[in-house]
Amino acid sequence: MRLHVWLLALSLVALGLGMAWYKHSALGFPLTAQATTDTWIVEARLGFVPVGGAVKAELMLPEDPPGYRVLEENFISRGYGVAVERIDGQRTAVWTQRRPSGRQALFYRATMLPQEMQREAEAESPAPPPVPEYEEPYLQAVNSVLDEVRSRSADVATFASMLMQMLASPEGNDNIRLMLEGKRSDVDKVATAIHMLAGARIPARMVRGITLEDGARDLQPSTWLEVHNGSRWVPINPANGNTGYPDNFVKWWKSEADPARVTRAREVNVRFASKRSQLDAMEALSEGTQTGTSGFVEFSLLNLPVQTQNLYRILLLVPLGVLLIVVLRNVVGVKTFGTFMPVLIAISFRETQLIGGVVLFTIVTALGLSVRFYLERLKLLLVPRLAAVVVVVILLIAMLSVLSYQLRLPTGLSVSLFPIVILAMTIERMSIVWEEHGPGESLRQGLGSLLVAVAAYLLMFQSNMEHLMLVFPELLLVVLAIVLLLGRYTGYRLTELVRFRNMESD
Repeated sequence: MRLHVWLLALSLVALGLGMAWYKHSALGFPLTAQATTDTWIVEARLGFVPVGGAVKAELMLPEDPPGYRVLEENFISRGYGVAVERIDGQRTAVWTQRRPSGRQALFYRATMLPQEMQREAEAESPAPPPVPEYEEPYLQAVNSVLDEVRSRSADVATFASMLMQMLASPEGNDNIRLMLEGKRSDVDKVATAIHMLAGARIPARMVRGITLEDGARDLQPSTWLEVHNGSRWVPINPANGNTGYPDNFVKWWKSEADPARVTRAREVNVRFASKRSQLDAMEALSEGTQTGTSGFVEFSLLNLPVQTQNLYRILLLVPLGVLLIVVLRNVVGVKTFGTFMPVLIAISFRETQLIGGVVLFTIVTALGLSVRFYLERLKLLLVPRLAAVVVVVILLIAMLSVLSYQLRLPTGLSVSLFPIVILAMTIERMSIVWEEHGPGESLRQGLGSLLVAVAAYLLMFQSNMEHLMLVFPELLLVVLAIVLLLGRYTGYRLTELVRFRNMESD
């Protein structure tokens, strides 16, 4: 049986710690209540000057950029109607106004959370593009370059990477210089690469985005090439042919065109800015749940209504207090009134705070005991006597509330929330022990209950402990395992070692 208990306890510990570690490492659940996470605030400013009549302004927007999750989006404008539409396969913000005047500025702002780079999969692989009709001398130049790249590559990604390297450094290659005649920008080089890759029937597209910098106010969009290898789009840097986006790159739109189009306007320009920010880790996780993340998050306690979360915030701490009582009673040997009474008292201290709760508990218990012994002289039956104690306790609490209010003591105002039933039960239990075992034993158990309640309060109601139990309730499996192991403990208590130390010396 002992082996069975140990195996069960080890299984519970492994399961609880394993689930908690997975939620922390894979899903990003924070271990501390004060944990924060780095986020980026990215802003696009669309400026223009209307020339008369109704204006329709379109701005391309990012959509699930690799390496980032968009937590929040804001569209800032004055007097404009705004809608998000899909135009030519691109997510686009559309602002409209009847008759704007003067220089206009429209803003799009997004809060982005960095996350692990995931491969971007397509629902359907794009069809191979048709082979363009190259004219001479470009036909021979394209075929020569494609044959050379084909001989030096192994797959689609390396093929496109090798071609991009040749376009990035055209020196010494007459065919490449011919294809790039009069073309020097990255946009021109990527467009040329797409045109040449079509000759090899390789799907390719141009991607535009920005590289995030903290405090940058005028970020210039950069251009990338993406080729489809049959299962996903592979990004390729036009500067050196390397594959993969850098960590601080935000993929914004997929087009050679400018990111904005405005009707009946001139001097149209788009400026990008970014800055690093700090966001509470739990807030980021909650917002990520709303935008659609792991089902593990969706079915956690964090997805419950706030009122229900506050209830579980207390309930999940009760097992910790119970574990402390098991240790103090079975291992240390502290005597208390019952098993769970100190935990209930500790929960009461949450309303009054520790020092005020101890003072109020001591005052009310002492006065209640005095009344209890007075009622005993009246020779009352048990139930009427308990009822009289409850009435007196309520009167005492009411008097202390009024006195605290007059003395401007905010702690005393919480006495109205102090659990009356707990006080009445404590007074009754203390008086019974007084009668059966004497005042010494009654005071020892009362003091022990108060000390255990204080220790339970200090353990349970820490901000990090409340956070851990609410975010990682599976840790209660570890608590259960410890309780099961302590349930098999049959050795001496620490107080007994002190109590019988003379016999050991003899």
